Amino acid sequence: MPDITWEAPFCQDASNCFRIGTDADGNAYIAVAGEESHYLTDSREALRALITDIKSGKADHLL
Repeated sequence: MPDITWEAPFCQDASNCFRIGTDADGNAYIAVAGEESHYLTDSREALRALITDIKSGKADHLL
C-alpha cells in the first residue's frame, strides 16, 4: 500500500464522509472515511478536475 497522507474527512452530513489524500509520487486518492484501504487513485490533476467539475454542477445529474 502506498504511503498516503489523508486530509481531514469532508462530510455532507454524518453519513456521507470522504477523504482525499496524496502521496510523494504525485498521485491523488479518494476514499469513504473509515474505508481508506479501499480507495480510488489518479493523478492530482485528474482529481482537481473532478472536484472542479463537481463544484460547477457538472455532476448534478448523477445525484
